[in-house]
Amino acid sequence: MAVTATAPTTHPAPAPSRSGAAAVTATLVLLVAVLALVDTTQGTAAVGAPEVWKALTGRADPGDSSVVIASRLPRMTAGLVVGVLLGMAGAALQAVSRNVLASPDTLAVNAGSYLALGVAAVTGVSLPLFASTGVAFAGGLTAAAVVLGLSGPGTGTVRLVLAGSALMLGLTAVTEGLLLLFPQQTEGLYRWNQGSIAQNGFDGVLQTAPIGVAGLIGLLLVARRVDALALGDDAARGLGVRVRATRVTVVVFTALLSTAAVTLAGPIGFVGLCAPALVRPLARRFRAFTRTRAGMPLAGLVGAALVLGSDVLLRALVPADLAVAVPTGVVTSLVGAAFLIVMATRVRDGAAASAPDRLRIRSRAVFLTTTAVLVAVLVGVTIAAVLLGDSKLLLGDVVNWAQGNAGRTVGFVLDTRVPRVLAALLAGAALALAGTLVQSVTRNPLAEPGVLGVSGGAALGAVLLVTTVPAAGSWSVAGGAFAGAAVSSVLVFGLAARGGFQQNRLVLVGFGVATGASALISMLIILTDPFNATKALTWLSGSTYGRTLPDVAPLAAVLVVGAAVAALRRTELDLVSLDEDTPKLLGLDVARGRLGFLVLSVLLSATAVAAAGTIGFVGLVAPHAARALVGRQHVRVVPVAMLLGAVLVCTADLIGRTVIAPAQLGAGLMTAVIGTPYFLHLLVRSRR
Repeated sequence: MAVTATAPTTHPAPAPSRSGAAAVTATLVLLVAVLALVDTTQGTAAVGAPEVWKALTGRADPGDSSVVIASRLPRMTAGLVVGVLLGMAGAALQAVSRNVLASPDTLAVNAGSYLALGVAAVTGVSLPLFASTGVAFAGGLTAAAVVLGLSGPGTGTVRLVLAGSALMLGLTAVTEGLLLLFPQQTEGLYRWNQGSIAQNGFDGVLQTAPIGVAGLIGLLLVARRVDALALGDDAARGLGVRVRATRVTVVVFTALLSTAAVTLAGPIGFVGLCAPALVRPLARRFRAFTRTRAGMPLAGLVGAALVLGSDVLLRALVPADLAVAVPTGVVTSLVGAAFLIVMATRVRDGAAASAPDRLRIRSRAVFLTTTAVLVAVLVGVTIAAVLLGDSKLLLGDVVNWAQGNAGRTVGFVLDTRVPRVLAALLAGAALALAGTLVQSVTRNPLAEPGVLGVSGGAALGAVLLVTTVPAAGSWSVAGGAFAGAAVSSVLVFGLAARGGFQQNRLVLVGFGVATGASALISMLIILTDPFNATKALTWLSGSTYGRTLPDVAPLAAVLVVGAAVAALRRTELDLVSLDEDTPKLLGLDVARGRLGFLVLSVLLSATAVAAAGTIGFVGLVAPHAARALVGRQHVRVVPVAMLLGAVLVCTADLIGRTVIAPAQLGAGLMTAVIGTPYFLHLLVRSRR
């Protein structure tokens, strides 16, 4: 199994102070104890510290004692257990992969467990906790193995995050499809996926504890071999360490820890990333913490402090009745997103931005032939999308409808279906154009609005309106989407601009922003009423359901403007995509041009999200395929990419509403299933 490795960083020798290390450990233990005590005093019931103490000493009223024993203490204990398990799992993964961004989140372990439990729920079989842990373990371990295998050796942190985030998007899309198709069987699974340490008694903790203990013992037994890996693969082999077997063993044990935590409390995001990162400065100062057997338990303590601290902070800042509804995992995900953005400005792996593809020159005949074929395919797909669905029509019905002579039934079907087809076509073209612009100006072959968090910001703005102002019209939703996309793009592109949009910084900041937006979206959906929650989930799946011509109008207007600008400034796009110096030598204002193209791409992404929900990977797949077909000249790439994007989304929408009719799957789910393998294929192809 291949893993990502980064160049070792040289640090001053840690101070050999055992007393200092002991003092740090004692301080952390005290902090965790204080947070645990405070956590037991918080809740909706009027049971404070005096009542908790009386309950612990057996002198409390039966009602107060029941609250403390059945709810408060199990919740606090679950927070401790989950934090320790995730903190140690993250520390072990980062040590064995020598990658500071390795964690259960970035390795898609949580997404794999989520899908495995979703599939189990769909079968209708009621599984005990131990069996659920086994199912989650199988899914999480498989996802981690895929990510570590695809990330490749010696390529730094970016590739691991890319592989993990892409697989996470694909697996989550499949799971959300199951949620929409089987709402009764998967009831409560979405809320569980946000992560909550709330418990009803100690049963869950007691059944999970042996699994966690087994994983912890396994990691401690291989700790010496993990320390040897820090010297490098060759040095470790010289010491008699079986490198591959050690890595596989550690990944298995960390997956066991992660799935035990997931089964108990759902995915508590980014604890496995943040806890080891907070330990690293201490390891530089105190030599004892550089050893895995000391560093992992310390990371476990920090993880417990993060989980309990997030729960305490949530209940301190938010009213008690509202805090009960907000999962702890949402808070840790927000903290982790901010942490990842900060780390993105510091982590370096030498992955500079590069031209999207090798220079390809295609003849004019190839371009014309390709365009003609794509136009024919687009016409065929459009006709099929109009005729097929839960009700099948004939071309004559469409002609009569266009002339105003259709019957009531046919008229109703086409009045609802035609706007859906137009929304899919225009959204696909807009996302493809946005991806083409972003990849060109950043010279990053893996950049696209979804991966960079722009689509996530747009989705947050739109969901905010959908859940708080249900009567908001299409233009209002488009405005909310654009506002969210603008904020996220300012964060992503602003922080990545330093250093010339280096691939590592751009992708990591984008991933952090997308994670934060996803956490806020989850909170909005959980807090709103069930009707708005279903509406938002359906919209987030990339569904064109219920679209009308006014909903499509903003997207059509923006797409026309975007296509015109791209056509008029095609030469500037060609020059900007080459390198940083050539445009300047020719007198172009690179910074101003880049800003203009990025603003246009944000506008295209926002209006596409407002019209058709979140549809991922189109902005990645379409430009790549267009360059492979017709070369890199943007006068050819732009129209071909737009045609490909329109065909892809329209086909995905057609499949989603016909294959399992009358049930439907959103186009965004279908494109994620298609785009994830392609994205991973690009990572494998670029490993050389």
